[in-house]
Amino acid sequence: MTIISVHLPKTAGTSFKASLAAHFGEYFREDNNDQAISNPVPDRCRAALAAGTTIAEQGLHGVKCVHGHFLPVKYLLHSTQENLTFVTWMRDPVARMLSHYDYWRESYDERTSSPHHRQVVEERWTLKEFCLSEKFRNIYTQYLWGFPLESFSFVGITEHYHEDMRDFADRFLSNGLDAHHLNATKHGVSRRIVDPVFLAKVHDFHAADMRLYKRALRWRQERLRGHFERDGKSLAQKDVYVPSTMQGEAFDAE
Repeated sequence: MTIISVHLPKTAGTSFKASLAAHFGEYFREDNNDQAISNPVPDRCRAALAAGTTIAEQGLHGVKCVHGHFLPVKYLLHSTQENLTFVTWMRDPVARMLSHYDYWRESYDERTSSPHHRQVVEERWTLKEFCLSEKFRNIYTQYLWGFPLESFSFVGITEHYHEDMRDFADRFLSNGLDAHHLNATKHGVSRRIVDPVFLAKVHDFHAADMRLYKRALRWRQERLRGHFERDGKSLAQKDVYVPSTMQGEAFDAE
């Protein structure tokens, strides 16, 4: 089995990468060369499909875990030849956007930042402009072009990072996974959208991502239910996360 870990922006992927890299060692590969969302839609889709053909022809050469910012459709063709396990993490889409906006303003480097990052900072975009920009609309959906959510074997919820990471390790690894907290910032904790009209507009604008996130939450409840039934407990004995843009954790790894 080879794990293909898709790093959706601002969902604790940097911390998860550190844990995976420590666990798999020389069998870990990072895949961040695509600059996926920075490219125009037709270009990124063609590139992912072309890369997918190459991967299917050449294989992964013994790699047991791939992690990075890429369109997972890139590895879909190879999954017909090798046992690939696709995993990712999601968080409340509005909280993710707030964290992304603040992180970009904090971390900007004109020498290395992507064109989209440069545009947001140098043109002094407001939070409203960022949240309602077509470029950043439904980021999850953009990444998952041609790749059904059902193709993931595991979708962790960032708001329950430690619990879900233990569940991931129990399901897919032979031993535990050490936790790391990297790239953490305060963003997504102190900032809130308090204007209900604007919040409703953001929810509507990113409706596709909201639907994906709610499905991931339902799947998490099903995972919990399975654990509790095996342990002879009821789901009511465990707090179940209810999504809210009014809450977050001081855990905003990129």
